[in-house]
Amino acid sequence: MEAGIVGLPNVGKSTLFNALTMSQVAASANYPFCTIEPNEGIVAVPDGRLARITNYIVPQKIIPASLKLVDIAGIVKGASVGEGLGNKFLSHIREVDAILQVVRCFVDPDVTHVGGNVNPLSDIETIETELLLADMQTLDNTLPKVERTARGGDADAKLAVSVIQKCLASVNDSVSIRTLDLDPKERRVVNGYGLMTAKPILYVANVSEDDLTGEGPLVQQVREFASKSGADVVPVCAKLEAELAEVDEADRQELLESIGLTEPALAPLARATYHTLGLASYFTAGEKEVRAWTIPIGATAPQAAGVIHTDFERGFIRVEVYSLADLEKYGSEKEIRAAGKLRIEGKSYVMQDGDICHFLFNV
Repeated sequence: MEAGIVGLPNVGKSTLFNALTMSQVAASANYPFCTIEPNEGIVAVPDGRLARITNYIVPQKIIPASLKLVDIAGIVKGASVGEGLGNKFLSHIREVDAILQVVRCFVDPDVTHVGGNVNPLSDIETIETELLLADMQTLDNTLPKVERTARGGDADAKLAVSVIQKCLASVNDSVSIRTLDLDPKERRVVNGYGLMTAKPILYVANVSEDDLTGEGPLVQQVREFASKSGADVVPVCAKLEAELAEVDEADRQELLESIGLTEPALAPLARATYHTLGLASYFTAGEKEVRAWTIPIGATAPQAAGVIHTDFERGFIRVEVYSLADLEKYGSEKEIRAAGKLRIEGKSYVMQDGDICHFLFNV
């Protein structure tokens, strides 16, 4: 699963991406980072539960969950018809699973705004309009082909025609497809066309150093807009995060405390991205490693086992599960088992975020 960072020119998009990558390098002892291409990287998802587990199970190493982030080429008005780097922007955004839109929520006369003045809602509308127009073009081009197949009696094609018509009506009314009430079958059809306004979105409000918690009027505008579609908003001062990423751990913590923060804003941003992607974590814990594994929310136990290795899913027998709360209460797996709190779950078990697991399998 991956998320694409998008935004207009001069909103702080690349500064934010660079801060994310630099902070991972600075913390590489515990949170490994790797660059895939100049505009792609894998970043860790900070999770305090890992440290809590290691209070009771001391491993040789700790491995957090991770995300792939893509710094997508900046967009300008007219991208849907090829203006600027529009074609590159659109091709890249079709490939990601979620969108992180960086919205400028700070005023700085030394940083030119492409629109002439700082207006976060106008910025959001510009990008949303380009995505709607691109989706409209995709749907218009696809519908005649699917209709021809449907006329032959193909049931899947008939469903696709119905879904495409529903989506076209939405984008023609300037309403994002992500807001439509689609059942699972309809959602699978939509996912097959790479429609951009169907992708979940997270708004990253790039704030000034005097509004780190995002209480100013510009961020409030973004929050009010995002609430209409159930999207999250995370305030981040990209400039400050870039500075924090360049100092060592001790100095970073001292600097954070001096401005009243307990962690860099990149940490809640990574967690919010995880949530936007519809992901959860479960843990495996032993002397070799304590590790967070990424699964879609709603995954079954065999599907979760398959994340470790496909053989685990194919030969799944059962999973032994306990909670972090029970580990902290009883102090060890042995005592959890003795207290009868170690649960044995089968193939139909739906994984819960934070489960600590041992999988039993046979192939």
